[in-house]
Amino acid sequence: MSVEKAVAELETFLGQRLSRSKPDLEQHGGSESYFPLSPPDAVAYPEDAQEVAGILRICATHGCPVIGWGAGTSLEGQAQAFGGGVSVDFRLMNRVLEVNQADMDAVVQPGVTREDLNAQLRATGLFFPVDPGANATLGGMASTRASGTTAVRYGTMRDNVMALEVALSDGRVIRTGTRARKSSAGYDLTSLFVGAEGTLGLITELTLRLHGQPEAVTAAVCAFDQIGDAVQTVIETIQMGIGMARIEFVDAATAAAFNAYKGSDLPECPHLMVEFHGSESGVREQAETFGEIARENGARGFEWAERPEERTALWTMRHHAHWAILASRSGARAVVTDICVPISRLADAVEQTRADIDASPITGPILGHAGDGNFHCILLFDDADAEQTKAAKDLSARMVERALEMGGTATGEHGIGIGKLDYMEAEHGAAWSVMGALKAALDPAGIMNPGKMVPSGTNAIEAGSLSAK
Repeated sequence: MSVEKAVAELETFLGQRLSRSKPDLEQHGGSESYFPLSPPDAVAYPEDAQEVAGILRICATHGCPVIGWGAGTSLEGQAQAFGGGVSVDFRLMNRVLEVNQADMDAVVQPGVTREDLNAQLRATGLFFPVDPGANATLGGMASTRASGTTAVRYGTMRDNVMALEVALSDGRVIRTGTRARKSSAGYDLTSLFVGAEGTLGLITELTLRLHGQPEAVTAAVCAFDQIGDAVQTVIETIQMGIGMARIEFVDAATAAAFNAYKGSDLPECPHLMVEFHGSESGVREQAETFGEIARENGARGFEWAERPEERTALWTMRHHAHWAILASRSGARAVVTDICVPISRLADAVEQTRADIDASPITGPILGHAGDGNFHCILLFDDADAEQTKAAKDLSARMVERALEMGGTATGEHGIGIGKLDYMEAEHGAAWSVMGALKAALDPAGIMNPGKMVPSGTNAIEAGSLSAK
């Protein structure tokens, strides 16, 4: 392996679009979670798929690791270069290539962000619904199989990516899928690359399913005295088949953080934040039925947000939860973790997790996309305190163990990276080794985001330091 030889050849290939400046390297070595700074040896800025392919051919020749980079918002270390190598930043590949209004799809480059796409779609009557909160790039969202607040109605990236263009480790550029709404032709390679976290190839183009902008939208927030009552409302709402567009849960600690950060005046108790999409009459009927369920479970009342600016304020507050919670404890680091369980076990999972955190020496607000059984904890700790650091990681581990016991998954949204690598065998059993075999077949030199996703030893190159685990 010769990273230096690869970088020297890439300097000739890309010129000034290969950076070795310290600020660039540090930016591409950081994380919004607790992992230590792990900069790459260089950052490449390709302008098209053929340049991505050229970067991969050079790196394969010299055995140099390659790590994709979108907006850097992933939370399990997916985009960090723990063993060095070249970070491929897609910011210059940021064009919307086609909008096919009649077919309700769009073709985009991977560096387009979800907010940029929706801004360009505004006049068409269409929108792209997957909303993880952060203004992530669509290539990064596909690579981590992202979801978010609207998944309960519109699905995740798995459901909304129709086709891909992917550059493989040997420089081949392939296309997976088509613009047709269904196909029975061969292996579903699109689904293979969605969620692969850049370990099988780099996404250079996406064809995305679009949706019609709803005629009417209304949103509300309602308070509960007990966590269990709020979660039971979620369960009954889903079981009743009410077409929620969003149904989000926050606990008392999160509500308090909102108040301190945004100057809101939420009662410091559990809340549900909901949104309905549809026709005027349909939205009204859905809201009334939801209100009856919530009141039967002890809801204190509703604050409705019908005007666009009111809805924007409500969901901005929810999307800023990460920053609000971090601000609630100055100087703290955070293990930002998530699990997903069958909807019938959600109340048990949330209440047991809350009890577990309350018995620990650290704080950890709970919030989540309750409509699909997915919730998050932001476990705040002082990284100079060994007891607190251990407590945060132990709490995260127990959350995963609890989810697997309940028939759930180690992560419903954040992905694996290195943060949850240790739980893959427990969740997948022998299927994990099959993932390793796929990795070895598509990336025999092991240059694609090494040390992530698959069993140790699958890669010819392993990350140099995984001490962040």
